[in-house]
Amino acid sequence: MSIASAVAEWFVANSRDLPWRRAGFSAWGTLVSEIMLQQTPVSRVIPRLEEWLRRWPDPAALAAVPSGEAVRAWDRLGYPRRALYLHAAAVAIVERHGGVVPRDVSELLALPGIGDYTARAVAVFAYGDRHPVVDTNVRRVIARAIDGDAEAGPPSVRRDLAAMDSLLPADLEGARLFNAGAMELGAIVCTARSPRCNECPLAAVCVWRAAGYPAYLGLRKPIQKKFDGSDRQVRGLLLAELRASDVPVPASELDLLWADDSQRSRCLAGLLADGLVVGSAETGYELPS
Repeated sequence: MSIASAVAEWFVANSRDLPWRRAGFSAWGTLVSEIMLQQTPVSRVIPRLEEWLRRWPDPAALAAVPSGEAVRAWDRLGYPRRALYLHAAAVAIVERHGGVVPRDVSELLALPGIGDYTARAVAVFAYGDRHPVVDTNVRRVIARAIDGDAEAGPPSVRRDLAAMDSLLPADLEGARLFNAGAMELGAIVCTARSPRCNECPLAAVCVWRAAGYPAYLGLRKPIQKKFDGSDRQVRGLLLAELRASDVPVPASELDLLWADDSQRSRCLAGLLADGLVVGSAETGYELPS
């Protein structure tokens, strides 16, 4: 049995029941879910996704409201620029594609905020086309099972897509199942810290396992700074205050949210530059309209 077949068979028997995997889930829902899932756990995404799609069931519905409403609804999913990207993508879909999420990868890549992974994920999981789809979980599975490395190392779009494409079955259904299965395998079995190798469908062919689980000695991505006390925390506090208000918030109220004047001012300036906040010290600050 090939690696792809083993993973696909395992996926059919063991995959989690997630909203975006259910029959009839829309291409728009797939796009929204993929953007929400970037750097946010599944458990936090599901309730927010369901609320979002009830409110904005298609691109036209989201495009019809101010971008600030998208930021407000994003709530605490993190990295709120994703909400602006999603709103801008909805506007572009309405203007360029008649409100229908495009199928072609190049057209998806042309949408605001849509990168290589998301474009291919929508084409594969919403429309059933054959493309390699590579996320962090897929990269780890390939690194261990094929390359014998404990970690995948820094990403390379060209190299990573080529590695996945070389394993991808030629038939559409087989390719879809392997794409989804490799992600699921990396998410729940071949995990970064505590892989459950005895449950893995690739245990018998995994190069890393056969070599005795050697430690990774290659390059690593920079370690992300702690959240507490970080600019991310301060930006989140400022946005939370603005989300809770329907009128501009005076600068004096924002000053009370964080004691470090320099850091607070820097974070507010960053939010203004990113388009997540509008206003001034004279008029007060609010979400974009």
